[in-house]
Amino acid sequence: MNFSANCLYHVYNRGNNRQKIFFEEKNYIFFLNKLKNNIDGLCDILAYCLMPNHFHILIYISEGSDGLKNLPNQNQQTLVRKIGTVLSSYSQAINKQEGKSGSLFQQKTKSKQLITESSATTCFHYIHQNPLRSNLVKKLENWPYSSFNDFLSNKSSICNLARAKELLDISDNPEQFFKDSYEVIDQGTINDLS
Repeated sequence: MNFSANCLYHVYNRGNNRQKIFFEEKNYIFFLNKLKNNIDGLCDILAYCLMPNHFHILIYISEGSDGLKNLPNQNQQTLVRKIGTVLSSYSQAINKQEGKSGSLFQQKTKSKQLITESSATTCFHYIHQNPLRSNLVKKLENWPYSSFNDFLSNKSSICNLARAKELLDISDNPEQFFKDSYEVIDQGTINDLS
């Protein structure tokens, strides 16, 4: 394992007043593409889950990434601005689509630094378990707007699968990954992630 405690973050936000942020399938895809196009080179996305009224992403900021220039704070500030740009432009598009106005997301996007490999691995599985915990699906593999199926198929255009497997305790074997993904995470651990 090559775990670096300074570089992993759980990033999340929800709809203002818990309102919906994704209305149609194309909205999920549009958001993911905007996210990927805006933060590529600043960090790697290791996992994601988009829910009707919120999103979670697990990111890794590498010391060799384009925006870093040996100043982690500068890279983090650039990343925060880029995520803000994604949310703002996405909000404008959705407001136009839905005939609304005003803020779509909560004012501040939250991020939690993950200090240990164990907390990062737990967060990775927690992100994928969100649709199941919210009773949106009965099986993790049935939610199309998370990286769970990317790891099962070993293909992703959004996540850096190799980096996630390198940094976290994630099996390369799809059957073991599937089994590990269904292990229950206790509520106390979940509270520590947010």
